[in-house]
Amino acid sequence: MRLHVDQRHERVLELVRERGSIRVAELAVELGVSAVTLRRDVEALAAQGRVQRLHGAVVWPGDAESEVARRPPDTGNTVIGMIVPSTQNLFADIVHGAREALAAQGARLVLGVTGYVESEDASQAEHLVAGGAQGLLVAPSWFGGVPEGGQEKWLLAHDVPAVLVERSAPPGNPAAVLDRVRTDRAHGAAVALSHFAALGHREVAAVLQEGPHAAQITAGYEAAVRSLGLTSAAPLVREVGDYDACVGHLVEAVKKRGVTAALVHSDEDAIVLVPRLQASGIAVPDDLALIAYEDEVAALADVPLTAVAPPKREVGRLAAELLLQRLAERREGGAPGTRRHLDLLPELRVRSSCGAGRSPR
Repeated sequence: MRLHVDQRHERVLELVRERGSIRVAELAVELGVSAVTLRRDVEALAAQGRVQRLHGAVVWPGDAESEVARRPPDTGNTVIGMIVPSTQNLFADIVHGAREALAAQGARLVLGVTGYVESEDASQAEHLVAGGAQGLLVAPSWFGGVPEGGQEKWLLAHDVPAVLVERSAPPGNPAAVLDRVRTDRAHGAAVALSHFAALGHREVAAVLQEGPHAAQITAGYEAAVRSLGLTSAAPLVREVGDYDACVGHLVEAVKKRGVTAALVHSDEDAIVLVPRLQASGIAVPDDLALIAYEDEVAALADVPLTAVAPPKREVGRLAAELLLQRLAERREGGAPGTRRHLDLLPELRVRSSCGAGRSPR
């Protein structure tokens, strides 16, 4: 039997009082009336001060403030600028992760690309902020992955919150107070060496790319060598394009030092090195087990490469969500929350290049 209007009103009040808040659509279904009828009832009750309407829900007056606190931040007009050195390889997935996270909250991502040209960092930031970006996700073109000689000054010159992405600032540097999200690349190197050790390898080597991640990977490699009781040649950090030095380093390590395993950063370097090593009489994985670092194209190698895989999309997603949180704090006018330095752990994806099941020489 259809309820009289006064009976509906009493039933609405009863349900809202019990639950604190309830969505208008749910109330209409529960009372067996149309959404239009229910909205009229709610408007009448709200005009009397007996309930409150709040973003599609009916709220008991005493709970309205707590309901505001629970609702997600209004990000419908939010524009986020993101500065990356490249949209290829590592940063392609990071950008996708950030874009997906922002889109899910109704915010928009605008991209600036620097091409690893340091002077472009400040130019892109100025352009994005002038164009309406209310916050910045930033992977600066710092060659060693950290600022030197005041490289961070432009980043602190804008009155918008910023989150560092796959970069960090050392303690005492002004940029160290910024939020950051990055891959724990030292941990990734240690995971690779632990895998070698579990397969019985004791003599290991490393060939690393010069650039923002070399210091972290080197630190993890050297720490793991010590903790696992392995023997190591000093890691070779190659200059761009100098593959001959890499091949020479590994050939000597295998033939003269008894090395049976090597960590190579990046995938592309490992793919280039495999046939060159073979031409020098060293087969992968029979003579040398290899683990690549990045896992962009490692699975596509002639000998599919075991690889350390950073959580790239997750880096982008968490950085974007952290920045939205900072913007919400600004809108609410309260004190900013505790700053965060988030290090995400990569995983090891095992393929053929380590020769699992074989015994090292």
